[in-house]
Amino acid sequence: MKKVILTLFLITLQIVSANSNTKTILFLGDSLTEGLGVAQKDAFPNLVGNMIKTKLKKDIKIINGGVSGSTTSDGLSRLKWYLKRKPDIVFIALGANDGLRGLNLQQSQKNLEEIVEFAQKSKAKVLLAGMLIPPNYGPEYVKRFKKMYEEIKDKYKLKNMPFLLDGVAGEKELNQSDGIHPNAQGHKYIAKEVYKFLKEEL
Repeated sequence: MKKVILTLFLITLQIVSANSNTKTILFLGDSLTEGLGVAQKDAFPNLVGNMIKTKLKKDIKIINGGVSGSTTSDGLSRLKWYLKRKPDIVFIALGANDGLRGLNLQQSQKNLEEIVEFAQKSKAKVLLAGMLIPPNYGPEYVKRFKKMYEEIKDKYKLKNMPFLLDGVAGEKELNQSDGIHPNAQGHKYIAKEVYKFLKEEL
């Protein structure tokens, strides 16, 4: 009987230990993160989670906090909701819709900074994915948009991906017919790059 109790106790300890090692990653973004136009299982956050499990042999929980049409203005309220699940890492990939709508970038930067600060206060590791917009928005606006992410990265000393869609944007075979949203192959490409970016944090 004592052996049975001891065995059950050891199993419980192993389960608790395993659970304590499980990391949770929140991907806070828009339709690019949500996986608009592809199955949710094919969106890059889910693919990154699968790669972490198979390649790094680590327990991982992925929260896909991507919402189609989302701008930086609604990011903070959504972050507060997701923080109830206590993510260890918050991967911020917001701002593309701000740029495509030609919104005031001073306000967009303020919104992103509030998101970063709130996430950091939760003790989560904050990572930032930059965006770029097409040149037809004018050289000054395009330059200011890119600089916004650089300034936030430097101000908060964040590890960042300069451009989430690097290698995918403009590649017809990796995008859907709208030329904006990645297809399943595009999400695979993004997932590989995000995985390489993330693995050192795990």
